[in-house]
Amino acid sequence: MSVLRLRLAGPLQSWGASSRFTRRTTESAPTKSGLLGLLAAAQGRRRSDPIEDLLGLELAVRTEQQGVLLSDFQTAHHRIRGTAMPLTYRHYWSDAVFTAHIGGPREVLEGLHEALADPRFPLYFGRRSCVPEGRVALGVFDGSVSDSVRDCQWYPGRTALQKARRSRESAVHLLVQADHSAFPDLPAGQELNDVPISFNPEHRQYRSRAVVNLRVRVETGIDPVPGSTHDPFEAIGGA
Repeated sequence: MSVLRLRLAGPLQSWGASSRFTRRTTESAPTKSGLLGLLAAAQGRRRSDPIEDLLGLELAVRTEQQGVLLSDFQTAHHRIRGTAMPLTYRHYWSDAVFTAHIGGPREVLEGLHEALADPRFPLYFGRRSCVPEGRVALGVFDGSVSDSVRDCQWYPGRTALQKARRSRESAVHLLVQADHSAFPDLPAGQELNDVPISFNPEHRQYRSRAVVNLRVRVETGIDPVPGSTHDPFEAIGGA
């Protein structure tokens, strides 16, 4: 197996799995439907196009920087009658950073990586107003999804990095939400109804998946003792 790694960072993100009517919530981590939709958009697939070939991809999401939960409300008027519509409440993550680890055959993942580098349709994180910050695709790597979330370097935002530098943290413990198949020895903590069978607006269909929640230890690359790596004799060839 190989793994495609993505860095999901932006001013706002919103990953809904159970939003209904006037209240649009967000999950704590990017959903499988949101990420498969991102990949399909990069390839230029329309909502009515089949996506069966993407459903077998394995997923784990690691939270690099938690972010802040925001709540917004929006007003609208009926296009024809001009009457006020009910207020809608929408929730977003601000200043959050995630990495997604997508497992599958290398040739499939390399095609997705190329599509993300030159997407056919605009990419967004859950809602069209949530645009990416910088490069999304980090590359394709050999190994399993479970290995990838442990071995991948830390990709924090500025907020988490400054905090780690102030406290001289040599490692951080990051939350991971993954398909149960990626960690079969761990008990499934919950079920999410976020596996898309069809994105067609006329008959959207989803099924549930079992997910595992865990934490992994990742090195920050920060020296825990200020100046401990400095050798004053190094400049003159040692002593």
